[in-house]
Amino acid sequence: MKAEFKFSNLLGTVYKQGNLLFTPDGTGIISPVGNRVSFFDLVNNKSFTFPYEHRQPITNIALNPQATIMLSCSADGRAILVNFHRRTVLHHFNFKAAITDIQFSPDGTHFAVTTGRFIQIWRTPKSNEDRQFAPFVRHRIYAGHYSDITSVTWSPDSRFFLTTSKDLTARIYSLSSEESAAATTLAGHRDTIVKAFWSEDQETIYTVSRDGALFKWNYVTRAIKYGEDYEEDEMTAANEERWRITSKHYFLQDNSKVRCATFHPKSNLLVVGFSTGIFTLYELPDFNMIQTLSISQNDIDYVTINSTGEWLAFGAAKLGQLLVWEWQSESYILKQQGHFDSMNSLVYSPDGTRVVTASDDGKIKVWDALSGFCIVTFTEHSAGVTALEFSKKGNVLFSASLDGSVRAWDLIRYRNFRTFTAQDRRQFSSLAIDPSGEIVCAGSLDDFDINVWSVQTSQLLDTLIGHTGPVSSLSFGNENGMLASASWDRTVRVWDIFSRSVSVEPVDFSSDVLDVAMSPNSKTIAVSTLDGQISFWDIDSAKQIGNIDGRKDISAGRYLNDKFTAKNSARSKYFTTICYSADGSCILAGGNSKYICLYDIATEVMIKKYTISRNMSIDGTLDMLNSKNMTENGPLDLIDTTGEASDLEDRIDNSLPGSSRGDPTKRNTRPAIRTTSIKFSPTGRGFAAASTEGLLVYSLDDYLLFDPFDLNIDITPQTTREMLAKKEFLTALIMAFRLNEKSLIHQVYESISVGDISLIARELPIVYLERILRFIAEIAEESVHVEFHLLWIKSLISSHGRFMQPRRHEFASVMRMVLKFVTRINKTVTKLSSENTYFIQFLLGDKNSAVSVDSISISNVDNAIGTDEKIDSQKLENGQVQEDEDVEFSEDEEGWFGPESKSD
Repeated sequence: MKAEFKFSNLLGTVYKQGNLLFTPDGTGIISPVGNRVSFFDLVNNKSFTFPYEHRQPITNIALNPQATIMLSCSADGRAILVNFHRRTVLHHFNFKAAITDIQFSPDGTHFAVTTGRFIQIWRTPKSNEDRQFAPFVRHRIYAGHYSDITSVTWSPDSRFFLTTSKDLTARIYSLSSEESAAATTLAGHRDTIVKAFWSEDQETIYTVSRDGALFKWNYVTRAIKYGEDYEEDEMTAANEERWRITSKHYFLQDNSKVRCATFHPKSNLLVVGFSTGIFTLYELPDFNMIQTLSISQNDIDYVTINSTGEWLAFGAAKLGQLLVWEWQSESYILKQQGHFDSMNSLVYSPDGTRVVTASDDGKIKVWDALSGFCIVTFTEHSAGVTALEFSKKGNVLFSASLDGSVRAWDLIRYRNFRTFTAQDRRQFSSLAIDPSGEIVCAGSLDDFDINVWSVQTSQLLDTLIGHTGPVSSLSFGNENGMLASASWDRTVRVWDIFSRSVSVEPVDFSSDVLDVAMSPNSKTIAVSTLDGQISFWDIDSAKQIGNIDGRKDISAGRYLNDKFTAKNSARSKYFTTICYSADGSCILAGGNSKYICLYDIATEVMIKKYTISRNMSIDGTLDMLNSKNMTENGPLDLIDTTGEASDLEDRIDNSLPGSSRGDPTKRNTRPAIRTTSIKFSPTGRGFAAASTEGLLVYSLDDYLLFDPFDLNIDITPQTTREMLAKKEFLTALIMAFRLNEKSLIHQVYESISVGDISLIARELPIVYLERILRFIAEIAEESVHVEFHLLWIKSLISSHGRFMQPRRHEFASVMRMVLKFVTRINKTVTKLSSENTYFIQFLLGDKNSAVSVDSISISNVDNAIGTDEKIDSQKLENGQVQEDEDVEFSEDEEGWFGPESKSD
């Protein structure tokens, strides 16, 4: 079994904090998710998460106008420079201060970073320059504000930038000026200025303050501003041109504060989000209200608008909501929300296309494994959902909850069609479904019995009695009716549900049993106990056949308030969840730790250890604590500094005393890293883990295969063009694909001569086969070189058809794109030939035989056109070109110019 699983996506959460960002083309949105960054393709309905992660939650992200490099900054001021297309990290940098805003200039040459009261301007690293040891070069530091800066906005020509601050002022700075002081100060607001914007012509500035005031600024004289008459001694000051307030407007939203705002200069649209979950859309400069809509019950933390001005994106951190709204049609483009509370269970559908998660918030969410989007959310449970299971056919989902019910869900009609309850109220914590899908079993922590129901009748069939402690886990085999149950009474029992015998011999252990899993062949079971052991037992003989000691492998990190080291902590030296691989050769285990361990069952050796998070804001991710963060009052991160906040609403604490989970208000304790559930994909090519950070999906990455082709070549755009000039087409093409710049790939691709296509296609490494087919299918939709693309497709398929045949599922997506292009060309040529049949017959000079549409080829058309050009111009002028007398037309076909006869 392959063990090279790599992180591929993060589900279960779509937005946590920070700013949202549209791509320059306006079709994708970038969202910070904890210490990672996710991208949502709104047109192709796909999403992915970048593989890198910060050590702290991300607060700011920025993308240059060319969409080639992305900059993400965490709460501690550390930034990571990323190649947006390749998803690879280019550079790490530390700004050594908390960052409030970061913006690239419209021309992409500089970016501005605001830290405290200062603005730092840095030059953007360029791809066409030589590699540098320090790609970040600072241009200048600007000062002038007396309090923290809240935002920075560049002018459309990239010559000036505008900053807003908590000192109630906005300031204009010049990029080319040698002075670091502000050129102009805009004062007049009575509360913190949230955002400031330039108009498209740069003649107007709009400032929005938190108290709901909108000021319009213009570069005018005082006399023009007020339209008054002045005395002669006052005329000099009145005629001085400077930035002045020309109009004031107020949003008039009662008992609410402005949280965020954005402006689209081309359409003069202003979008404002309020603390009550309401957003309003205005048209400036007339301040006409276009829309008002309530989209959340909590604050709208961030709002942005795409380049076309059609889509609005909103982020609500408290509920984890991400919304994309099309204001013209008043419809949602994207409406996603993660789980509000921690996830308890997950399960794959039998075909592996869907992943279902359950949480303490009582919701069940169905996620598409390919796109990463939530398909449907079930909210019928009134308490936390603890377990999920699929039926064998995959159309029915079962869930167990602390509300005392087990529910069956129809995933075709998306409804709850069965509800199973016990004779008395109890909280169910484990669930199992037999292979036929007719029997449902559930265990509880309140009593020690296992309830058995019939799916068809919803009747309670039996109660399995035998355990003397709470039932912690249940597991059915895939081939028979054997049910394995684990309990805190330190025993595991195997029940034959369809047998008349009720006597079951328990298997005793030395400590509490936490989880049990039955192998795919239903012959062995794996048992995880509180002492960190995973033991394997043969069901028929009830003998132990293997054992894995995982106490040192699963050992967790240290919490901030721990008085002991991580090595001496017994908190997490055991596995709470285990799962067999699809072929039964490996077992995956996780617990209250930042690690997930993959073991080989035959050799009892750990194959690989996966780290699910490096977020230092979560307890358990650090092995050693920093002594400088320790004070006589405890760790600095646990000291409550809410009362020192500058804003009144930030100082008010409405949370319940001592609440850590289940309370809809603010948490008082730090979350701890843990893995609550692990499941392998039925295809065996990936697995998912429900953790504190969300639903982590790992898969086998076959696209990043090692290609040892010309490792000694320095791969840059310049060297690629040099290879192209030397007519080393194959080397240039591979170098262009490694750089992954579409414009460069396009240049190399179209520079290859037609005669060299078959040779290059035959010698092309198979690593790039899928990528070049996808590239051809994408550019062929708009390109005019039809025959050139068709020759490439024919050569690639002819040369690598044997490799593609056994991997049809891997090339299915790209081959559908190629088929779409070829089908479109076929229809176009057929239609063109059909409409010009008789014209081509005339050009070919065929007198005796009709021309078949199917026999007309593009080459014949070219030859015919060439023949037509050779017609003697003198004969045309003298009118000597006459109709052929030998061609006879019947009376029925007179006047008919179509490819077929009338009678047909």
